[in-house]
Amino acid sequence: MSNTLKIILFAIFAFGLLCAAVFGLSKVKVDDFHKAAVIFVVDSSASNQKQLPEQKKAIRQLCSMLDPEDQIKILRVSQDAYIIYEGSPQSSAEVRKSMEKFTQYDSKEYGTAYGLSLKKAFNHAINMHKEGYIPSVVVIGDLENEGDVSKQINWNTLPDEVAQVKDKTGNFSMMFLFAAPDKLDLAKEKLTPVLGEKNLVIGTEANSNKALRNFLTSIGR
Repeated sequence: MSNTLKIILFAIFAFGLLCAAVFGLSKVKVDDFHKAAVIFVVDSSASNQKQLPEQKKAIRQLCSMLDPEDQIKILRVSQDAYIIYEGSPQSSAEVRKSMEKFTQYDSKEYGTAYGLSLKKAFNHAINMHKEGYIPSVVVIGDLENEGDVSKQINWNTLPDEVAQVKDKTGNFSMMFLFAAPDKLDLAKEKLTPVLGEKNLVIGTEANSNKALRNFLTSIGR
């Protein structure tokens, strides 16, 4: 066999191996990808208004890091809790408009219905799981319990509520951002035994960028 023929055959063989490797890596990447559903709980109450601009900036930053196939829902929480946006995280103009319109201070409202908003967020997470998404909940605000006690967070029962969501979804993450250190420590103490360190992300304003990166890892990004 001539040297020229050997070189040609070797080149064909090497090209075949390269194609197989590329195809294999592409297939793994596609097979490993799972759509994520991120449910935001955003505090627009009076006590959180000062930090709200930076918090909304963090939400937009996280949305820009998500995949176009992902879905988000934004729950606005003050005296009550309700959805102000749902759709693609890449619709940056709509996300911005919704937050600017529905998170302004309302002097007629008092209280922060964190407990109610989390119950709604958990229901959305379970429903999004049924639609094929990996769900998560991101809580952005000071975590202060104010107003109607029945709508506040019950930190003694919250771990069981989170455990139920985890049981129903199989893969569930949470992130708490911008609250005071004592509130974040409480969230960590109560929920780490349920979610584990990887799926529970805690962040202050100072380390919010690191927290966002850790959150993306927790949802497989």
